[in-house]
Amino acid sequence: MKNKLKTRKAAAKRVKITGKGKVLRGMIGKRHLLEHKAPGTKRQKRSAQEVDKTNLKAIKAMLPGAF
Repeated sequence: MKNKLKTRKAAAKRVKITGKGKVLRGMIGKRHLLEHKAPGTKRQKRSAQEVDKTNLKAIKAMLPGAF
């Protein structure tokens, strides 16, 4: 029997795959030290950002059943 391909759970919790196959991640800089950041900056960091194409190969390897 072949071994099962397992998902890296840490990676699965950090990214979301859209219906068209894009990989989204959360913005950095929204965890702590927020009191000195501008409200507009904090508002922009709420949205998700698409993962860079240089990292897609590594992410696809960590999430074998998602693509």
